[in-house]
Amino acid sequence: MPPTKEAMSRYTTDQFVAATGQKDDAHGKFELENPYTLEVNLDGRVWCKAGAMIGYVGGVKFTRQGLLEQGLGTLLKKMVTSEGLQLMKMEGRGRVYLADAGKRVQILELAAGEQIFVNGNDLLALEDGMKYEIKMMRRVAGMASGGLFNVRVTGPGMIAMTTHYNPITLLVRPGEPVFTDPNATVAWAGTLSPDVHVDMNLKTLLGRGSGETFQLRFQGSGWVVLQPYEEVYMQQSK
Repeated sequence: MPPTKEAMSRYTTDQFVAATGQKDDAHGKFELENPYTLEVNLDGRVWCKAGAMIGYVGGVKFTRQGLLEQGLGTLLKKMVTSEGLQLMKMEGRGRVYLADAGKRVQILELAAGEQIFVNGNDLLALEDGMKYEIKMMRRVAGMASGGLFNVRVTGPGMIAMTTHYNPITLLVRPGEPVFTDPNATVAWAGTLSPDVHVDMNLKTLLGRGSGETFQLRFQGSGWVVLQPYEEVYMQQSK
C-alpha cells in the first residue's frame, strides 16, 4: 500500500534532517536548494534582493546598496517611483540561502550581451558585474499601486527570479501580439516593447475598477513569462 499523507509528513528526527537538510553537492554559484530556496555559493560578491537572506554559513558580510552605486540616473528613478529595486551586497566566502515569500525560484544564465526585463518585485539575485537598469513603464505607472517598474539585466552571468507557483512562457511572433495582465507579468526578452492596451468591453463587463481592463501588449519577437497570480493590485479608477 502507498504511504498515507500522515505517514509522508511524519518523520523521526534523523529522517527529518535527512529529508530537509542542505545539499552538499553544489557545483555552481547559483543552485536550487529546493524549488523555493536559492543557494548562493559565494566566493567574492553577489547582489540579492534586500531582505531575501534566510540563512548562511561562512564568512559573509551584508551591506545595503549605496544610493549612488548604480549612478545618479538610477537614484532619480528610485525617487520618482518611490520603490525601485533595493539590493544588498553579499561579500565573502560561504553559502547563503535566499527566498522570497515562498515563491518558486527560477535560475537563468544570460550570454554576453543578452538582456532580460524582470519585474522589480521578482528579481531575487544576480551575479556581480552584470549591468542592470531600472525602467519605469510610465503609461502603466498611474494604474499600478506604487508604480510599475522593471529591471533590464544584461549578461553575461546568472540571475535568479521568483514566481508565484509554476510560470508559463508565451512566445511572441511578428504580427501576433500577446496580451497579459500587468500584475501577472514576471519577465520578457527579445525585441519586445510593451505598451498599454485598454479593453473597453472588459471595462463595461467587469466594472471600472477591474485590473483586467488594462493589459500589456507585447509586439515583436521574443517571449513573456507569466505567473498564475496577480502580485500587485490595481488602484481603483476615479
